[in-house]
Amino acid sequence: MDLIKKIPSSSVALTITSPPYAMDKEYESGNTLDDFVAAHEALVPELVRITKDGGSICWQVGYHVKDGIVTPLDFLVYEAFRKFPELVLRNRIIWTFGHGLHCANRFSGRHETILWFSKGDKFSFNLDDVRIPQKYPGKRANRGPRKGEYSGNPKGKNPSDVWDIPNVKSNHVEKLDHPCQFPVGLAQRMIKALTTPGDLIFDPFSGVASSGVAALVENRRYIGAELNPKYAEIAETRLKEAVAGSVKLRPDVPVYVPTAGEAVAKRPAHFAAPLTE
Repeated sequence: MDLIKKIPSSSVALTITSPPYAMDKEYESGNTLDDFVAAHEALVPELVRITKDGGSICWQVGYHVKDGIVTPLDFLVYEAFRKFPELVLRNRIIWTFGHGLHCANRFSGRHETILWFSKGDKFSFNLDDVRIPQKYPGKRANRGPRKGEYSGNPKGKNPSDVWDIPNVKSNHVEKLDHPCQFPVGLAQRMIKALTTPGDLIFDPFSGVASSGVAALVENRRYIGAELNPKYAEIAETRLKEAVAGSVKLRPDVPVYVPTAGEAVAKRPAHFAAPLTE
């Protein structure tokens, strides 16, 4: 809060962050859901003030789980942001990933959400900068005035509001000493889509500065806040590495999915055998 009050009004193009989930991690011991709500009530007015007209706020959260009770934190976040009519919810993005804790008494969680708000009706959205490969690049229109022509955009398709980006686990190239590390590729996609080079990116819960690395890699400016000295030290090292071009990261590239003709994707022979009682 001390930092954000010093940031000039209407100066930030994009705030992107993932706040603590009140799950008793090492960086938030003792926090409760009431604390989570109170923190947002204090922070959101300042976020609105510093965001420039046409700028965006991207808030990435998951679920608070206690005694088997699951609370979707984006519900609470939305209630805090919807009090400001100048903020418009543009997307509720599902971030899905393949690895995580395995549950025995409920379905294992493999997604979190990102709420993207714009400030005002005129906002930046650079779709061409975040397109992904077409699923059927050779598909052609079979009717109408474009019959016979390729039906998809040659630059690729809209990545939709479901993003399959690996989370940062032990074997991930970006893994550092942080229990809930944010993947650089996730931040990269939002930064490329919603800002332009030279814009200012802000992260009020920066951790080890994954959003900062993404900002610098994409030639944006960055301000981050982190209260944990250990994480701040790691963040400073990463940011210097990003400037030097030596930072380790997994860039925002599509997850490889083998085709049915490749050996790794073929059905094992024993799957073809008839079922017997």
